Amino acid sequence: MDVRLLSLLALLAVVAVHVPTTTAKPISLVERCWCRSTLNTVPQRSIRELKFLHTPNCPFQVIAKLKNNREVCINPETKWLQQYLKNAINKVKKSRRRNNISNN
Repeated sequence: MDVRLLSLLALLAVVAVHVPTTTAKPISLVERCWCRSTLNTVPQRSIRELKFLHTPNCPFQVIAKLKNNREVCINPETKWLQQYLKNAINKVKKSRRRNNISNN
């Protein structure tokens, strides 16, 4: 065997052994969207708490924990949920204005 070919193979073997490994997770372990389907007809009275998730590469997700301990995904375009979010945003804005006025 040619000496150059042998040395090239040895060099490739050394490089292959010392290649830094990536710290990225395999595609199966990457965080996926929690909500795969959403419901439009969840009665407000049966909801114990709401969670809002914004994960990369996923649409805005709303997860409702029901009084029977089930968790379901609610369509964020639901009319009552849109009104709830609008009221919550307005409440936060008002409290920030009050804090800014009292700090001045």
